Amino acid sequence: MGSEINSLQPEILKALRFPVAVGEILRKRQALKRELLKQTNLVPTRIAILGGSTTTEVKSMLEMFLLAQAIQPVFYESGYNRYFEDVVFENPELWNFKPNIAFIHTTWHNLSGFPELLESEANVEGRVRREMARFESLWEKIHTELGAVIIQNNFDLPSLKPLGNLEASETFGRVNFALRLNTEFARYARGHSHFLISDILSLSAQVGQAAWFRQSYWYNFHMALSPTASVALGQSVAAIVRSIYGKSKKCLVLDLDNTLWGGVIGDDGLQNLLLGKDHPIGEAYLDFQRYVKNLRRRGVILAVCSKNDPENAKEGFSHPDGVLKLEDFSVFKANWNTKAENIREIATELNIGLDSIVFVDDNPAERALVEEQLPEVAVPNLGSDVSSFAEVLEHERYFEVHKIVGDDLSRAAYYSANAERSAVQSKFASYGDFLASLEMTAEIAPFRAVYLERITQVINKTNQFNLTTRRYTGGEVEAIAQAAGFITLYGRLTDKFGDNGLVSVLIGQIIDDSLQLDLWLMSCRVLKREMEFAMFDALVEQCQLRGIRKIVGLYIRSKKNGMVAGHYAGLGFTSIGEESEGRELWTYDVPATYSPRTRYIRRTVEALQTAPIADGASVAAEV
Repeated sequence: MGSEINSLQPEILKALRFPVAVGEILRKRQALKRELLKQTNLVPTRIAILGGSTTTEVKSMLEMFLLAQAIQPVFYESGYNRYFEDVVFENPELWNFKPNIAFIHTTWHNLSGFPELLESEANVEGRVRREMARFESLWEKIHTELGAVIIQNNFDLPSLKPLGNLEASETFGRVNFALRLNTEFARYARGHSHFLISDILSLSAQVGQAAWFRQSYWYNFHMALSPTASVALGQSVAAIVRSIYGKSKKCLVLDLDNTLWGGVIGDDGLQNLLLGKDHPIGEAYLDFQRYVKNLRRRGVILAVCSKNDPENAKEGFSHPDGVLKLEDFSVFKANWNTKAENIREIATELNIGLDSIVFVDDNPAERALVEEQLPEVAVPNLGSDVSSFAEVLEHERYFEVHKIVGDDLSRAAYYSANAERSAVQSKFASYGDFLASLEMTAEIAPFRAVYLERITQVINKTNQFNLTTRRYTGGEVEAIAQAAGFITLYGRLTDKFGDNGLVSVLIGQIIDDSLQLDLWLMSCRVLKREMEFAMFDALVEQCQLRGIRKIVGLYIRSKKNGMVAGHYAGLGFTSIGEESEGRELWTYDVPATYSPRTRYIRRTVEALQTAPIADGASVAAEV
């Protein structure tokens, strides 16, 4: 039996990639699940599925796509159409489950009352308000009492439309009513960081409404989605969960010839490239460049990996119809080395993991070679038709985000500035001189409300410089920020090249006169610039203010955080051995008088406070 599973495995995995082989997934889901559970370092999460219909298939598909992203879910599943009662009447099983994420799987079937024919606009508005009040009471209770991140379906469209095309325009139309509620759901999402929309309106259109909902499944099993639709929804919600846990990809590495333009720049010359609206294929390449440019604007890092003469390769970006320019790329590799070798160098220069990279190339041989040599890198099967390139990337949902914060929009600029820093470093006789030349300033302070979304994002994305690799939901971060029994610190770093953004987070729990460090992480893009010293200086100051005499540091080994194995020793902590396999404890006695460790960073901090932080006016001080 085992050999049969092994022989099936490549085909099963292929079924998860574009175009998704729904039949293969449904037939071989158990074999796939068994294989995926063999992975190590799976990230655990607890998900409550609160369903307005039968959710067995949805849960099965969601579990499979999460396991494919190395996330291992444990589920609570409400009874049929018990999503509201389980929350409002505080089902003990749900309360004891303590979900990290609550997924509310409702559809148009769960609308409490559609408008009547010719009903007045004022009455319809009242229905909208009552429906929103019902859902808002549900969301607020989940957030305040369970502290879970909420993923809520918006509404697909009713399958039958007795008013025909008038359904969309008349205020009493069922379609119009569902769309108005979707607008209200979206407005609520914009104002509540813990609330995320699962866009089944778009997803049902993509699948096709005839395939999305089948009357027979509804009347026989009360399934609001067909099995085909359940696969699509499972993949979509898994992408949202993956983004919550910081597992979305960060970098898009692109080939050039016949990928960003039609033709070979070295052979055809700039004037003969297919790019622009004067040719149907050229227009497709232009639209793909626009799509890539929008990813870059959104914070995805772009890099070039091309077998090409570097000057020829750069010339391609001077095409008058092109929208991508050289400055859009944080790393540019155009040479005759293997693409696997170049991608390794790109990861090193950007200081990101290979598993953060998506490689796009029209050449199937190059794709196959990178897949074989760098299995961590995502290599979508683009085919050779440029008109489908963006569609494939969209379908795979590599770059899904659950929220966009200011630092996301600046990410590409951060990495481009890092390249400038690296170039400048070689001009100095000593590394200390280089650090001094950067003119670094750090803002270090307890958590502030304005930064909570970014703090949560950094916690769930950072893997290498991360002492414990623990994950926290937005609700948990908010609760910790407001609790008197914790010390929290965030750190931002700027220098003469620009703002690096929020790059470090620290959480410690106060137990008597000791502080247990539950989390300490830092973005790898500021490694070896003394930011960890600056954070430690601020931590010691906080401990002195609060009368804490000992700091207990925890290091939990993972396959990615080996770089910080010696972190506590380097700060003067004393090892007290392994608490259990892979868990080390270190202690540090807080001195009455402390000399700061950092030499090259000036700290401009929020006034360090001894009480939990609620966002408010800041008092700046230079240290």
